[in-house]
Amino acid sequence: MVTDKTVMGKFRVDGKVALVTGGDKGLGAAMAIALAQGGADVVVTSRSGRADQTLEAIAQAGCRGAALSADFTNRAAAESLVDEVLEKFGRLDVLVNNAGIQRRADVLDFPIEYWDEVMDVNLNACWILSQRAARHMAERGSGKIINIASVLTFQGGFRVHAYAAAKHALAGLTKSMANELAGKGINVNAIAPGYMNTENIEALVADPVRSKQLLERIPAGRWGVPEDLAGPALFLASAASDYVHGHVLVVDGAWLAR
Repeated sequence: MVTDKTVMGKFRVDGKVALVTGGDKGLGAAMAIALAQGGADVVVTSRSGRADQTLEAIAQAGCRGAALSADFTNRAAAESLVDEVLEKFGRLDVLVNNAGIQRRADVLDFPIEYWDEVMDVNLNACWILSQRAARHMAERGSGKIINIASVLTFQGGFRVHAYAAAKHALAGLTKSMANELAGKGINVNAIAPGYMNTENIEALVADPVRSKQLLERIPAGRWGVPEDLAGPALFLASAASDYVHGHVLVVDGAWLAR
């Protein structure tokens, strides 16, 4: 509950419970820690069910944390997750759909198995979790859903056909859900990171030619880092964004502006 009515106080999320999928490392860990530093108890997921470093940082922020196992290539994992959070913490105020995978292959050889896997994790799980979270939030009259999109929500990229399709669709889902849920006190928005130095772009960073091409095109002159999403995530999870609905917030070092 926000008790500090100042502008800075509106960025607090004290007493809230957040779920961050894929919160054991990278972007998810940075956002989970930011939410805890803002005052929220945070549940994170990973395939292994372990997130020791993230949980330690959450505890250092003075908040409760928990890690749950979830492999979103199995639809049942998404279908049961919100109930698990409610069982542990009794409420869910913030959902961050961050878990994602990347598969690369030329368009003529792109395996259907890659397509299905990416769609299951990057899109289908987001829909299932968002719908279930929204049902709980609608009963309470408030909630925040944050989808992690990508600059490939707006571009095609190369050799990442399923990923680009899923991220395009995620923007549409963000807007369609926002239209129906805004009147119920629920904000649905997305963050579109640029090229962030995480395992998803390891292949690009390791390629001296492609890496040079990408860095030269980023006006900020550097790869993004997970901490670049901490502020945007806290903003969209807090009362500071209460009149922001259906928006895709780009965090890309001006990549798309170029």
